[in-house]
Amino acid sequence: MSGVPFASDVAFTPGVKAIQERRGSRRAYARMEQGPGWQTAVTPELARFIAAQTSVFLGTASAAGQPYIQHRGGPPGFIHVLGERTLAFAELRGNRQYITQGNLAENPRAHLFLIDYAQARRVKLWGEARIIEDDPGLVARLLPAGAGFRGDAVLRFDVKAWDENCAQHIPQRIDAADVRQALAERDLRIAALEAEVRSLSRRGAG
Repeated sequence: MSGVPFASDVAFTPGVKAIQERRGSRRAYARMEQGPGWQTAVTPELARFIAAQTSVFLGTASAAGQPYIQHRGGPPGFIHVLGERTLAFAELRGNRQYITQGNLAENPRAHLFLIDYAQARRVKLWGEARIIEDDPGLVARLLPAGAGFRGDAVLRFDVKAWDENCAQHIPQRIDAADVRQALAERDLRIAALEAEVRSLSRRGAG
């Protein structure tokens, strides 16, 4: 039914749909819209995916429409799911340019792009965001544990819609910490096997 708003309309504007029609993909996306379509709430599976991420790209735009992409990072769990439509993370102190904060003051629309290179998964979230500066208790609750993390504000992201891309063309990359852990486990296994060989050799010699 035409004229009915769908969650995916946050991205599939009339101009986008016109190009989809011209390039031959509109029919498939129209079927998607009539089915489950894009989701608007954080599911348990998405919450688990978010909790495992150490990196996110945050997109904002000024009132004039000038886009800006900023990276945010931290230990797993630094992005918190506060509700089925609410995410938040502490704003760690950086270079103090405040471009993202300035953009959000003019234009609350924002985008989160999460990509897991090791598992070849990427998730896109559309919504609105705002900076919370007057809640030190919330900052303390969301700030990652450990030395070196300092923050004085929180970014709250209200989810409007989200979608997961296919895994095609995602290069496989593994975090250095995961490589170190795998190598340590390998070294322990090698040491155990060497000890077993020495034990068997001694028994054979006796």
